[in-house]
Amino acid sequence: MWSFSKIDAENLKAIADLESKLGITLIAFSDDGIEYADLNEDDTKEVKVLEKKLGLSLVAVKA
Repeated sequence: MWSFSKIDAENLKAIADLESKLGITLIAFSDDGIEYADLNEDDTKEVKVLEKKLGLSLVAVKA
């Protein structure tokens, strides 16, 4: 299950500083017992192509 992260003031400032530096918005979320998939470079490229096509952000996890 995914949920928005609970962030203390120090970490929130670090995120805000990086957002300001890069000119982007970051979304922090936490997982509960999810193991990320180990993708090779080609697989990662395929995921990025699909993200762009669908206009989504995808997270690869082990089934």
